[in-house]
Amino acid sequence: MRPSGAAAPAFVRLAAHPVRWRLLAELAVGDYRVRELVLRIGRPQNLVSYHLRLLRGAGLVTARRSSFDARDAYYHLDLERCAEALADAGGALHPALGLAPASPLPQPPPAGTARRPAVLFACTGNSARSPIAEALLRRRAHGRVEVTSAGSHPKSRLHADVVHVLREQYGVDVSQQRPRHLDVLLGRRFDYVISLCDKVREVCPDFVDDRPRLVHWSIPDPAAITGPGPVGRPAFARTAAEIDTRIRHLLPLLLPAPRAVEK
Repeated sequence: MRPSGAAAPAFVRLAAHPVRWRLLAELAVGDYRVRELVLRIGRPQNLVSYHLRLLRGAGLVTARRSSFDARDAYYHLDLERCAEALADAGGALHPALGLAPASPLPQPPPAGTARRPAVLFACTGNSARSPIAEALLRRRAHGRVEVTSAGSHPKSRLHADVVHVLREQYGVDVSQQRPRHLDVLLGRRFDYVISLCDKVREVCPDFVDDRPRLVHWSIPDPAAITGPGPVGRPAFARTAAEIDTRIRHLLPLLLPAPRAVEK
């Protein structure tokens, strides 16, 4: 039996602060720079930076230098760690609540769904990050999401390590896929436009007429931080794993589970 005066778990104490909770809520959707978080939560920059440091110290939030402007950094929320912390907090309250966090996979869509949600992944060359995201979302959604990818300056072909990693680790063959330009998709309707490259975020075409939800995932280009051939594949494997984790958390937003009917 736990003593009744036991302190609240660290995650509960950390997340209970209203500014930190707002930061967690904003970062649960996508990656942001400090100045963007300042605008979104309406608090001074020094206060936002202070609370971000606390969240980083707890391992809930990480920061990466922008590949567009190295003076900037993008902040990212580790949703996997948040799920574990929430499960631990439940167990601290009562043993029956200390359940392992469930994998955030979608339930089948309700009958009569009008159309599939449409997602566009964008990066610069459309040769690594965005085709990885396209392939992995298509794999996990099992036809329930309309998904494509494109680039602002598409390469002539997909990176060979992308083809290898997707085939060997995920059983997906993209060997016949070719990069495409963002401009060819301007007439398409999208519910989500997700940029995976800090550079393309700055030049992504305007989809205002369709009002998609714009989300940014700040993911380094694996081709820029490694060498060619087998020596470079671990970087592509890590990139694919990170994208796959983000996609698992995106799916419940695209395909929410139907509400249970009360008996």
